Amino acid sequence: MANGKNLPGRSQRVIEALAEFGAGDRVRELPASTRTAAEAAEALGCEVGAIANSLVFMADGHPLLVMTSGRHRVDVALLAERLGKETIRRAEPEEVRAATGQVIGGVAPLGHPAPVETVVDTVLEEYPQLWAAGGTPNTLFHTDYAELLKMTGGTPVAVD
Repeated sequence: MANGKNLPGRSQRVIEALAEFGAGDRVRELPASTRTAAEAAEALGCEVGAIANSLVFMADGHPLLVMTSGRHRVDVALLAERLGKETIRRAEPEEVRAATGQVIGGVAPLGHPAPVETVVDTVLEEYPQLWAAGGTPNTLFHTDYAELLKMTGGTPVAVD
């Protein structure tokens, strides 16, 4: 695992955002892809459920970041009901990049150009250590449920 200073700009922005929480030196670059939860879990030697997937949706025309366990799928109809939204759909790649400054497979929970409404799946609380993307498909950082809620300003919601 490579560390820190020579990471891409998108990861540097994540490091800067993490530094605000005293956690700036956590982003690691792995030699293998961590684009999917299964790939990340294999590379890290952890359960797929401990991977905090960052999924971007469009909710009533606005970006919505959903942090969910790698073992879960998002039930968009249920989530829309729970959030009081009319419609939620998966964001297109260009919408993901516009909202987060990052690409699908590498979207971090923070370090975006502007705040993004965020939901954190309550099932993530089951894992003492979580791994989230660090701004690129090969970078990750560790956190826990309480810290993830705090750093994202996210709303805890069961998403499936």
